[in-house]
Amino acid sequence: MARALMIQGAGSDVGKSVIVAGLARAARRRGLSVLPFKPQNMSNNAAVTVDGGEIGRAQALQALAAGVEPHTDMNPVLLKPETDVGAQIIVHGKRIATARAREYANLKPSLMGAVLESFERLKERAGLVLVEGAGSPAEVNLRKSDIANMGFARKADVPVVLIGDIDRGGVIAQLVGIKTVIDAEDAAMIQGFVINKFRGDPTLFDDGYRLIEARTSWRGFGVLPYFTRATELPAEDALGLGEARKPGQCKIAFLSLSRIANFDDLDPLKLEPGVDLVMVRPGEAVPGDARLVIIPGSKSTRGDLAFLRAQGWDIDLLAHRRRGGHVLGVCGGYQMLGRSVADPEGIEGPAGETEGLGLLDVTTVMTGEKTLTRVAAQHVATRQPIDAFEIHIGRTDGPDRARPFAMLDGAPEGAISRDGRVYGSYLHGLFASDEFRSSFLRQLDIPVTDQQYRGRVESVLDALADHIEAHLDVDGLLALAR
Repeated sequence: MARALMIQGAGSDVGKSVIVAGLARAARRRGLSVLPFKPQNMSNNAAVTVDGGEIGRAQALQALAAGVEPHTDMNPVLLKPETDVGAQIIVHGKRIATARAREYANLKPSLMGAVLESFERLKERAGLVLVEGAGSPAEVNLRKSDIANMGFARKADVPVVLIGDIDRGGVIAQLVGIKTVIDAEDAAMIQGFVINKFRGDPTLFDDGYRLIEARTSWRGFGVLPYFTRATELPAEDALGLGEARKPGQCKIAFLSLSRIANFDDLDPLKLEPGVDLVMVRPGEAVPGDARLVIIPGSKSTRGDLAFLRAQGWDIDLLAHRRRGGHVLGVCGGYQMLGRSVADPEGIEGPAGETEGLGLLDVTTVMTGEKTLTRVAAQHVATRQPIDAFEIHIGRTDGPDRARPFAMLDGAPEGAISRDGRVYGSYLHGLFASDEFRSSFLRQLDIPVTDQQYRGRVESVLDALADHIEAHLDVDGLLALAR
């Protein structure tokens, strides 16, 4: 049976996912068989697993760092928000229900069994399991039904290391405050802490570091400087895509939908030197000089159609097309491009039908069956291969399907408008296929390089492991695992 170590955060977005990925790569390079695990994740950025389910994208990246295929056991409970108060609940890779926040709180204790089942299976397959928490153990109001932080750590008897984010300020209060508000038995599970995202001379924090050790009795495992190359890894937050601006290059714009999903489809584009990837935020207009506008995936297609119209983006898209611009819709974005989206059973929200953008002559009907599969396709226009995955509900059909975007096992996939400037496809991850990405961009007169996207991600994971080895006591951290 494997040993295990849990990385929890003093708050959200403190760098837990990245640190687990880096530790996984470091452990793998030391000859250890290592697997990642997150009991519960909340994300609309999902990956299809080798066993035909879905997990959070961060755990798929951690699996890559560990040198293994992603599996549903690595993230047994996944919440995919559909509204401000409700989410789709995925257990062991499959949707079991859609629930409001209060309903899920009542359901959560019953999911601990599924979490522990997955954890035990992973322990049988590896020498080390690296566990990532969710949010913060300081959320003591949620402790009674917790399955993601101390509730799991106590039940599975896994030691914990806390990550504090000094970049956002108040890191002493973050860590000392957690010791103050959690109960003594939870605090006893915490074996140490790491200070993350430090900028400047780390010796300037020596007094603060010692104060945290003294006030908490937890051991410090180091101060980790800000890892600038983290932006080259698959995005955990769509806002990170908007930070990669390269003014003066060819502009590709994407719409920041309210329920944007699988936005990591865009990661390979942001790394192209010749591409200025522009996030169009709510209230902003689609840039008039964009070569291509992408409507990404959505967890609520009809809801985001209403959101899109509220921003005036439907008018902007028509103007963009009149100027000779191109439009690509992926998954939910593909559905929005059609003439209508019908949800007769109320799967994504209230039952009904919504008028689409009408840029493709197709219609979509939502169905209860969810497509979850890895695929190998061929882009029709360039004949280039696409390694991708499908993760969607709904069937799309209509005259423009006679002009498919790709071929999938000899069958047409997606659709193209009569004038050839509007494309729709269900293929997620398509731009990670280097030959397709290069050929597609060249068709739009966008300069490209011969860079290998997956190779670049691998090099960043190696650099991350080097960074962690240089600044943290990795031997000490791994020795904590039990």
